[in-house]
Formats: sequence, structure tokens, C-alpha cells
Amino acid sequence: MRRPTSSGAAHGADTPRKTTSLRASLWRVAEALATPLVPADYLDLFDPLREGADLRGRIVAVTPQTRDAVTLTIKPGRSWRGHLPGQYIRIGVDIDGVRHWRAYSVNSVPEPLGKDTTIAITVKAITDGLVSNHLVRTARPGTLVMLDQATGDFVLPQRAPEKVLFISAGSGITPIIGMLRSRPDLPDVTHIHCSPTQADVIFAAELNEYGRTGRTAYLERHDDVHGMLNLADLDHLVPDWRERQTWVCGPTGLLDAAEDFWSAAGLRGRLTVERFRPTIIEPGEGGSITFLTSDTVVDATGATPILDAGEAAGVLMPSGCRMGICMGCVVTMRQGAVRDLRTGEITTAEPGDDLPVQTCINAVAGSCDLDL
Repeated sequence: MRRPTSSGAAHGADTPRKTTSLRASLWRVAEALATPLVPADYLDLFDPLREGADLRGRIVAVTPQTRDAVTLTIKPGRSWRGHLPGQYIRIGVDIDGVRHWRAYSVNSVPEPLGKDTTIAITVKAITDGLVSNHLVRTARPGTLVMLDQATGDFVLPQRAPEKVLFISAGSGITPIIGMLRSRPDLPDVTHIHCSPTQADVIFAAELNEYGRTGRTAYLERHDDVHGMLNLADLDHLVPDWRERQTWVCGPTGLLDAAEDFWSAAGLRGRLTVERFRPTIIEPGEGGSITFLTSDTVVDATGATPILDAGEAAGVLMPSGCRMGICMGCVVTMRQGAVRDLRTGEITTAEPGDDLPVQTCINAVAGSCDLDL
């Protein structure tokens, strides 16, 4: 048998590179023909949960908990990296053409990552809460939502503390129920849960079962019967509270009181609280753009790309194709709202969200703070 010559071997090795190059060229041509939608956009239509796509989730079940709270079971996209009990995720929901982001604790037990992985959040509708009411009243199986990866420090240490105290109020039960479900190794748990009425207790049956079986020492307090919880009552409710590592989640008033109470006792290091940001972004038409790097503020119309507005003001802006394809113009929105000039879709960011924004295809919608 004749052996291939060195030139033949080189030719054979080069073939995969030529094939890859040809595919890349065809892909670029397809992108150009598809503007303003690129091939990835069409893939998203058929497989929105695929690897490499923006992280999304599909609601697969909606389970009522109380008259104004539901648990949403969500199948996350294949880019999902998992969570620790007690962490939260941000959910992006489109309502009347505006994308709103809100944070919710994951309360399901962490599962091995795979195509069948699901996570769960529980949402309580609050007065005038646009997103919470939308999810509680109208969310249905099959609905797609945007997701962020899990984050947050409201978690238990890997080694179980000898004594734990959980204090929760209202929907503040959600990260704590996730901890209880996931950490049966906790040897000594006292749990105080507060709600306006008995009917408002989320996960009531499960919490009472933990207490009945001795998994926890469970104390349930209802505002209409016991009044608001006074932390000074811990001396007789939980006499050994000073010896316990404590996690508190609930309304801001409870969190503020807990921080003051534990600090006054010289035990602030034994307390962990969970806070979500209360900022509400109201989108508008046009507005002010703050370029944080240069401390430049620019007023722009709702029809002017942020890239053009910045360049006109002398801001050195990153750019590329200027058609929304190459991603060369992406900057970070620290807070505010922008409108996609192709679709009219509005995206909002609360302080700390740090969302990527393409400046060539987005205009300011009220105000936005950008970091180049």
C-alpha cells in the first residue's frame, strides 16, 4: 500500500479548517441577510433553552399556595449552573412590551444539572406589585421567562451549625423553606414564622409537619392574634437565642429591627439577613443618559441610538457594525431603562443588576446609567 506523501497529509489536515472557515463565512452571510434578526434569534424561536442562548426558563407548573401566592416550577435553559439553598434568582418578565426584572428566592432542593432539571420559586402578589400580580394571576405552564444565575449570601455554611434560629415573615419564608428542604442535617432548629393571618401562611402544612415530627421547634405567630413580633420577646420565646446562628428574612422593618437588636446584644456576627432592592424604574420616552466613566450626562430623544447620542457629546464609545450584529458596542447598564429600536421592547435595570446593553440599537427610555 502506498503511503500518503507529506503534501497529501498536509492537504488532509487542512480540510477541516477549510470546512470550518466555509461554515463561518456562510454564517456571516446569513447574519447579514437576516438583519435585524440574526440566525441566533431564529434558533431561539425553536430552542430557547439551548446551550449558549441567553438564559431563559419555561414555566412547567403553577401551584397555588394561598389566596395570593403561587409556586412556579421552572425548567431552566441548559446554561443554568445550579444554586445553593437560600440563594435567589432574578426573573425577567415581559408585560405590555416592557421587560421587568424581579428577584425571587429558589425554594426547591438543588438537583443534578441536566435536561430534566427544574427549579421553583414562590411569588406572593403584593399591593400595586406589577410583576408579582402578573405572575400570580396570569402565569401559565409554557410561559417563557428570562433568568439570571443564582446568587446571594443568605445560605447555610457547609458544616451544619449546632444551633439554628430562623425568623421569617410573609414571603420571607421562601429561602428558609429551601434550606429546610435541603439540609436535613441541621441538628437543632427553632423557627419563628409571622404572617398577617393564619390563612396567609405559605407552606403551612409543610411547616407544621416539620414541627410535629420534631424536625424544628416551630412557632407560628399571626399579626391579627398575637400582634407584630417584638424581638424583645425572644427571651421567653427562644431562651437560648444568643447561642444560635440566626437567619432572618422578611419585610424591611423586621430586618432593620433584627440588625439593631443583635448589634445591641453584641452578637451581630451571628445574624444573617436577606434584603432585596426596592428600587422601581419607571420607563419613559427619551431622557437622560449618564456615562459613568466620564461623568457625562446627555439628553436624548427616544429615537436616537445611545451610541449616536454618546458620540455627539464627545464620549469615546465602543462600536462595530452599528447594526446590532457584532456586539462590539455593548456596555453595562447599572440602572435605568432602554428601548430596543427594532422591536420597541423596553428593558429595565435596578441598581446592582449590571445588564449588558447594545448601544447601537437601543435608545434611552426615561434615564439610564451606563459604564463603558
